Amino acid sequence: MLSKTLAQSIAHHITNTIGQSFEIRKSQVLHGGDINQAYKIADHDRTYFVKINQSDRRTMFEAELEGLNQIANTHTIRVPKPICTGISTGTAEDYSYLVLEYLPIVALTETTRYELGIKLAELHLVSGSTAFGLGIDNTIGTTAQPNPWTANWIEFWRDIRIKHQLNLAIQKGANFIYANQLLDAIPTILKDHSPKPSLVHGDLWCGNIGALATEEVVIFDPAVYWGDREVDLAMTELFGGFGSTFYRGYESIYPIIPGFAKRKILYNLYHILNHYNLFGGSYEGQADRMMASLLN
Repeated sequence: MLSKTLAQSIAHHITNTIGQSFEIRKSQVLHGGDINQAYKIADHDRTYFVKINQSDRRTMFEAELEGLNQIANTHTIRVPKPICTGISTGTAEDYSYLVLEYLPIVALTETTRYELGIKLAELHLVSGSTAFGLGIDNTIGTTAQPNPWTANWIEFWRDIRIKHQLNLAIQKGANFIYANQLLDAIPTILKDHSPKPSLVHGDLWCGNIGALATEEVVIFDPAVYWGDREVDLAMTELFGGFGSTFYRGYESIYPIIPGFAKRKILYNLYHILNHYNLFGGSYEGQADRMMASLLN
């Protein structure tokens, strides 16, 4: 449970943010995440979702708040409304927290999977940047995700995404057989591909999607930046997949173009490398096999 001091700090911050008195009368631990502690908190009238972590994770929460706001400002697909983020002091250990609108998420149906495809396509069609990146860094899981503005997509994906993860992995002791060959080959793999910058969720796997009882679809836990929309589509095929109905909905608005079958391997390599950096184990071999397939 939340300590009394931490609960009071969060409640005080919510009160100052919404301009109405809020006192935590109910607190419930929520399970399912690997990175943060999560709680559902409520008074008599309002309910919020709270993420808790160590104080040095504050910038991670600040970046997530910014990402949620960026998606919300497109008026395309629902995300939890950010309320506030901060650090609670005065306890035995300082904690950072992020307070969000509480949304009672339910599992997707075939109808809402189709709707999710439509809404994601609408998000990807929004114009707002002529370059790739974000201008502020965020995280993918707990791994630092740099987002410098970059005019060229090939350079961004090779240097800011794949090379960055490879360097982190090598520091952890990984020995990838094909790493240098792949970095040299990326310009060739992407040479006929000139995507426009789309605002992407950045961490779009099946654990970060859902719907409300009203059948409004919701995405959450983003790692936002302006990139090739195909990075989101590629990740929908990792860790469980979204189902064919989702893709029919997406392509009814924004058709997928030739060459995606190979590009998605390159895009998903980023996440497999990141999983190696987070969890180690068999992801090293999986990453090498993906690199080998890209070089064939």
